[in-house]
Amino acid sequence: MPAPINKFKQKLTNHQNQFGCWLGLADGYVAEVAATAGFDWLLIDAEHAPNDLPTIVEQLQVISSSQSHPVVRLPIGETHTIKQVLDAGAQTLLIPMVESAEQARDLVKAMRYPPAGVRGVGSALARSSKFNAITDYLTTADDQMCLITQIETRAGVEALDDILAVEGVDCVFIGPSDLAADMGMLGKNDTPEFHETLNDLYKRIRASGKAAGTLALNKHSVASALDSGASFIGVGIDVLLYANAMRDLAADPTMNG
Repeated sequence: MPAPINKFKQKLTNHQNQFGCWLGLADGYVAEVAATAGFDWLLIDAEHAPNDLPTIVEQLQVISSSQSHPVVRLPIGETHTIKQVLDAGAQTLLIPMVESAEQARDLVKAMRYPPAGVRGVGSALARSSKFNAITDYLTTADDQMCLITQIETRAGVEALDDILAVEGVDCVFIGPSDLAADMGMLGKNDTPEFHETLNDLYKRIRASGKAAGTLALNKHSVASALDSGASFIGVGIDVLLYANAMRDLAADPTMNG
């Protein structure tokens, strides 16, 4: 029995548009609610949200029975952390602050077993292999790993072509907020000038044959990203959706009536 097919990766390769939502509330119950919404993917954020390995595992478990594909964003691309999350059942990782081809190659290796990589062999203990019930997991898992590298600094932009040339990088995600800050435009990532920069990056990524991704929280930003070739787009954040709905209702208690 081979490792489960990563259909999300297949769609990225085919540049099929996939829309998703950030999960930052770090709670399995909330993730289960989100999994009923019908998003193509749900991102469990361990960079800016209070997620750790147990909460990531819990959310992977509840999302797995839905049509949404779980993506995990780690705080940083450390080999030992990648190993733990892959063993927990994640197949798709988003790694922030990638700034060189060398860094990208190290991430690819961390997601693959020897001799192609350095992932530790512990599948007998792992949820990813259904605790050894997937008999061919070790020989088939590598092909189903999906790496999304996040570019969000000027250094990353300068290294973009080199990163795109790394085999095993499936998608390059542009982090608009951090990139704008690094370019001296902190909090100004929704200006026409910055959108021109983003659109140029999406086009360069798409032209390389790789998938382009971003976070776009309004209709204009989503449309602009799609027009420029982005296909992996986050369109919401659970924290903001919840906070805004609560505030709106508190401001006008009759709005539901």
